[in-house]
Amino acid sequence: MRWAVAANPDLAIAEDLVVERPTLDRATAIRSRSLGHDVESVAYLDLTVAFVRTLVSVAPFVRSVSIAGSLASGGFRSSDDVDLNLIVDDGHRHLAYFVVNLLGVLHAMRHRGKPVDDLTRRPVAPRLMTANLILECSQCRPLQRQDEDMAFELFMSEPVFGFESIREVIDDNPGLLEHFPQLADRAAPLVIGTPVRRVPTWFFPRILDPPARLLGETAWRYMQWTRRNRPGALARVAYVRSTMRPYTLFDSN
Repeated sequence: MRWAVAANPDLAIAEDLVVERPTLDRATAIRSRSLGHDVESVAYLDLTVAFVRTLVSVAPFVRSVSIAGSLASGGFRSSDDVDLNLIVDDGHRHLAYFVVNLLGVLHAMRHRGKPVDDLTRRPVAPRLMTANLILECSQCRPLQRQDEDMAFELFMSEPVFGFESIREVIDDNPGLLEHFPQLADRAAPLVIGTPVRRVPTWFFPRILDPPARLLGETAWRYMQWTRRNRPGALARVAYVRSTMRPYTLFDSN
């Protein structure tokens, strides 16, 4: 590791971390956040597993759910939200986004005392559960992107439901293993089973996806409007969306 860092002029070691040189002055803060992860994350892991259990009971078109973002990769703070990656049936992508956010608002109403920052502050209730990446089954066979960033996203995410669907994605996209061979042997200690009682699949026909997109996009654009005076939050949203193309929702082009 030290040899690799020394050979790369863009990297350095500080506070026992490998960091990019422009972030050397933030190494202490990054280290502190990393060390606080175990304390901050425990309660939110339990909350997330309970939320996912409700989600997959209500939305039978959801094939898999994984925890992503800082709760999965480390550095989670109580002011953060929980990012979720989903694989869903074809024709249900926007419906999944709508259901996650509807349940997310109802869930957050019970946690209105949660600490917030510029990204998680919302008018009604704090932003707590967030749909980070939503892929339809056909988008996964194969993935349009099998680069190191997509492989890292899958490698760092923590499966909670539908581990077999995630395994299928890895099997159908061997290019991911070229970047992270560990994907072939990953464990899933948080995985829950399929709920005994689920809403029937016929309750969510594909015809509901277009109106769900309209509602979801309206809500998303409203949230961006509420951040109009917080350029840091807008810049962060724009950056995250740029890393997920071509899988982002609500792109104008």
